[in-house]
Amino acid sequence: MTPKPAPTNPALPAEAQARLQRLLARGRRTLLGLVGPPGAGKSTLAAALCEASAGAAQVVPMDGFHLSNSELQRLGRRDRKGAPDTFDAAGYAALLRRLREQGEAGDEATVYAPEYRREIEEAVAGAIGVHAATRLLITEGNYLLLDQGDWIGVAALLDECWYVDADDTLRVERLTQRHVRFGRTLEHARAWAAGTDEPNARLIATTRDRAHWVFRWDGARSESTAGR
Repeated sequence: MTPKPAPTNPALPAEAQARLQRLLARGRRTLLGLVGPPGAGKSTLAAALCEASAGAAQVVPMDGFHLSNSELQRLGRRDRKGAPDTFDAAGYAALLRRLREQGEAGDEATVYAPEYRREIEEAVAGAIGVHAATRLLITEGNYLLLDQGDWIGVAALLDECWYVDADDTLRVERLTQRHVRFGRTLEHARAWAAGTDEPNARLIATTRDRAHWVFRWDGARSESTAGR
């Protein structure tokens, strides 16, 4: 007997599966946000949810709205890449509005979204084609619940938002290794994680109580929150 291939993504906990099925059962376009600090596992959760949806979901990450490195250099923000003001937040909100409206008037046109490519540290326009028939759109990123600047309007565009939590020590180590994997030295990776990523992580943590649900990969009990 040929062995079954191993799952591409980690298995979802039962409560996450149940919540996913409730979102899919709505029978209309639904936007789910996944928010959390760098290295918490947002992309992993988004991919696992998409895989478990049996083709009914697509992922549209917030990271596609990173400002270009040349623009960050011009603005004097290159060494803070990843902070709230290093993204086109207004453009991201505009895309979410367009995705909510897609298909409502019988429009079958594909909506194209940008995608961030870590190997070149730049966003690529038009890399993700979102189909009108897609029932669940999963968007993940750091600042979905931030109540400042152009980020303020993002939360209202989401039907539900989950906060992805993680042990800080594990999260920082995972984040450091990711930086190394994409070209930084270990020393530079640790310095970037401590000096750039962690101040952002502390800011993101202040938005935790605005989420509908707190999810953890490590087996700790997930929790509901008061939500927005």
